[in-house]
Amino acid sequence: MRISLSSSIIVTAAILAAVPAFGQGRGAPQVTGPTPKMQDGKPDFSGLWQRPYTPDMSITATDLNGKPYPLEKPEADNGKGKGGGRGPRKLPFTEWGEKNWKSYTADEGDYTGACLPFGLMRSMNSPDPIQIMQSKEYLSFLYEQNTWFKVFPLDGRAHDPKKTPTWFGDSVGHWEGDTLVVDTTNFNGRTRLDTIGHPHSDALHTIERFQRPDLGHINYEVVIDDPKTFTEKWKNVRTFNLRPDWQIMEYSCEENNKSFWEGRIKIPEYDKK
Repeated sequence: MRISLSSSIIVTAAILAAVPAFGQGRGAPQVTGPTPKMQDGKPDFSGLWQRPYTPDMSITATDLNGKPYPLEKPEADNGKGKGGGRGPRKLPFTEWGEKNWKSYTADEGDYTGACLPFGLMRSMNSPDPIQIMQSKEYLSFLYEQNTWFKVFPLDGRAHDPKKTPTWFGDSVGHWEGDTLVVDTTNFNGRTRLDTIGHPHSDALHTIERFQRPDLGHINYEVVIDDPKTFTEKWKNVRTFNLRPDWQIMEYSCEENNKSFWEGRIKIPEYDKK
């Protein structure tokens, strides 16, 4: 077990930081109706969405054919063990990825405790609401988490090779029929995929697919492609629920973060690694 008591405190703090989102209501309402459309006939993903919290992407990780990876502890798959067969799974790490994963401890500097940007995947895995705003040319993600946002084009353009690597990467979108495909590269490699700390490198490439089969749901799939960290591509699949009963809230990580201001949470020393 890699996570110490002090680590778990930091992780718990990060989880509790999202609690205000759940204060707005429990359980998604039954929203029914046909898929809303833009003027050009494409699905309109606009709305405030509740996403399933995914602190450990390995639990639902599969290969590209949908086959789950083996459990870290096979005895958990007998229906009687903790997790009932839904415990952590062995992701297809490279040697570098395995070493990075096994050596990680949150109390040595989980960057989110220092209010640094979560990054794309850890933000998409968070439980707080996300507001989607769509036009013909652009789509915007407004994350309640730390009031972050991401805006990217939908015209199928290529990535700009001159852009500086960033926490959330460079995203471009295109349509495959009624499926919106969001392709993201150019990450700075300073984030983690999820709360538990699964690693990635600056070679990370994500392919997200969004489908809106009806008014109340988005079917979401993300493929993780990082040849430095993993020996093969793998994916997660989940469903977002429309929450017309919610409003996005202001969120400041720094406010009342006593452990950060008093020095118990350290900013990672990236440049010394």
